[in-house]
Amino acid sequence: MFSHIALGVADVPAARELYDVILAPLGVNLKFSGDGFAGYRPMGSPEPMFWRLPFNDKAARAGNGTHVAFLAPNRAAVDEFHHLAMSAGATDEGAPRRRKHYHEHYYGAYVRDRVGNKPQAVRHSPESPT
Repeated sequence: MFSHIALGVADVPAARELYDVILAPLGVNLKFSGDGFAGYRPMGSPEPMFWRLPFNDKAARAGNGTHVAFLAPNRAAVDEFHHLAMSAGATDEGAPRRRKHYHEHYYGAYVRDRVGNKPQAVRHSPESPT
């Protein structure tokens, strides 16, 4: 559906301190970085996502109402995403829990980074019995 997604950040190394940690349990890892950008790629996907300084050299700002939701392999990964984000200095925007107003099995957590971007981890399927 998407070729790539880019989120503006004010400080790429500072953004990496958060995103390198919170995306790992979701199977999303840093694939390349350079002056002013970092590229992440979900396991098994050829399409990257970018965190970068804005091209126009103006301040990075989060879009009001905009957020990026990452699929989690299980609810434990959603919990870990949130815990790691809080430990890395993100702001809580919604602790991990079921949100039945979306649908029966929706389990998600929301955080804000230093710029105000709102990443989320979400599991849509019921947990498999162990």
